Amino acid sequence: MTNDKHILRSEPGEETATPGTATVREGVLAVPGELKLHFGGKLDSVSIAWRLAGPAGAPVVVALGGISASRRVWLPDEPRGGWWHEVVGPGLALDTLRFRILSFDYLGASADSTGPRDGQVFPTVSAYDQAELLLRLINHLGISSVRAIAGASYGGMVALAFGERYPDRVARLLVISAADRAHPMASAWRVVQRRIVRFALEAGKPAQGLELARALAMATYRSAEEFSARFAGAARKVDEGFVLPVEEYLFARGAEYAQRYRPESFVCLSESIDLHRVDATRIFAPVTAVAVREDQLVPLGDMRAMVARLPNAELHELSSVYGHDAFLKENRHLKPIFANVLNEVSGPHT
Repeated sequence: MTNDKHILRSEPGEETATPGTATVREGVLAVPGELKLHFGGKLDSVSIAWRLAGPAGAPVVVALGGISASRRVWLPDEPRGGWWHEVVGPGLALDTLRFRILSFDYLGASADSTGPRDGQVFPTVSAYDQAELLLRLINHLGISSVRAIAGASYGGMVALAFGERYPDRVARLLVISAADRAHPMASAWRVVQRRIVRFALEAGKPAQGLELARALAMATYRSAEEFSARFAGAARKVDEGFVLPVEEYLFARGAEYAQRYRPESFVCLSESIDLHRVDATRIFAPVTAVAVREDQLVPLGDMRAMVARLPNAELHELSSVYGHDAFLKENRHLKPIFANVLNEVSGPHT
């Protein structure tokens, strides 16, 4: 298996056995020539880091998460390894005993694919661009069609874009907490976050700006019910005044995030969310959508409206104190939905 910190280029990828029955293939896809982007920008020499893990020869499911997610969805050789480890793994909602899990680092993100570096100007990125790169990746890997794309948050937007453009390459879309367009209230929160980061970049304090923006973002990911249960305690006295329990939580998470993510990448993909708009009436791939009633960022009404526009779709509604973050936590709710969707798909999917 290629070292995660120093990926070796491979054609089409190195494959090694890992504990149990899983195999891991990992590499970097070099996209030749000039890549023309949906909003008119261009990039040369794009590289896309990818990872495919699971039983050799099993059907492939693409797993995509929020803008902070990476290709490391599930790491079979690490306990609780991977950003989706509570939902993806042996016997979990996305069962890695039955499926191979494919993912990639987003274009513009803060991992090992091409993205903004050291304040450089980077073009605007669309979910359609991510979908095109996913198509190039599955072509590169010799995959004729994937069993499903399981996309949550920004990943759900990418899944919808892929379903609109390439319906013959995916049997089913599983879209969690993502609609066909961004809600203006969610965009209102995000534009303020981006202004904070841009201001901090101009002031020469990028990490501090990203810490503030992420703290604000954390307040939108969960539900009021969870915050009430966790942070209703008294403020703590400090030299300069008082610190609220929720304040400690938000800024601890913000500081942690700022240590591992690039501010420029945050701005790039946050904007990509707000520019997201696909034509639901042209998405002919079957869609199973999952909405969370407590989700502040993707309201239930938006999910219902999207499903009404989709030609072939069903909607599952669930309640969770985790709000928008339910896709990371609610294996118990997601497992029967995933099982029904993945079990009903038939036919050859390499």
